Order: sequence, then C-alpha cells, then structure tokens
Amino acid sequence: MSEEQRLECADWVVLEQRLDQLIHAVETLASENEVLRAQQASLAAERAGLVEKTEAARARVEAMIARLKSMETR
Repeated sequence: MSEEQRLECADWVVLEQRLDQLIHAVETLASENEVLRAQQASLAAERAGLVEKTEAARARVEAMIARLKSMETR
C-alpha cells in the first residue's frame, strides 16, 4: 500500500469517527429535546391548573367583598 493510499485510508477512518461523534450528538440532543418537551407540557398543565385556582380564589374574594359592602349599607 502506497503512502498516498495509507493517508486516504486514514482520512476515511477520521471521517468515520467524526460521523460517529455527530450521530451520537444528534441522538443525545434528540433525547434531551424529548425530555424538555415533556417537561414543558407538564409545566403548561400545572400553570393552567394554577391559573384556574387563582381565578376561583379571585371570584371568592370578590364575592366576599360584595357581601361585606352589602352588609355595610344595611
């Protein structure tokens, strides 16, 4: 095998190693992305529940204020 062929073969090995690294990086990022999307969905659901509870509490407080005001005018 000539020197040129050995260098070409080494280039292919380096390219193959780099491709393996890139494939691993893509797989890692895809996995992390899936986890982050699940977390985002969970947090969005939690936020919706908290907004609902806040609105219910606000309605109860407003109702109590209205009752207190009506008691003052009597």
